[in-house]
Amino acid sequence: MEYSGGTGDEREREREREREREREREREREREREERERERERERERGERERERERERERERERERERERESRRYGAALLPLG
Repeated sequence: MEYSGGTGDEREREREREREREREREREREREREERERERERERERGERERERERERERERERERERERESRRYGAALLPLG
């Protein structure tokens, strides 16, 4: 009887070890998922910053074009009319 009980206990301990291994695998999958999510967030933020820099560069180019137009208008106004 004792032998058979011991075997049952061993099987139960093995099942518990397997459950613990599965819990550890699940924790690892969760850590990996969280890391991928953090990386996606970092990529999204980098993209937003780059788009904002590009918008600022475009605004600066537009300001420069406007200054050039103003300069041409001002210069043309100073030319003698005849």
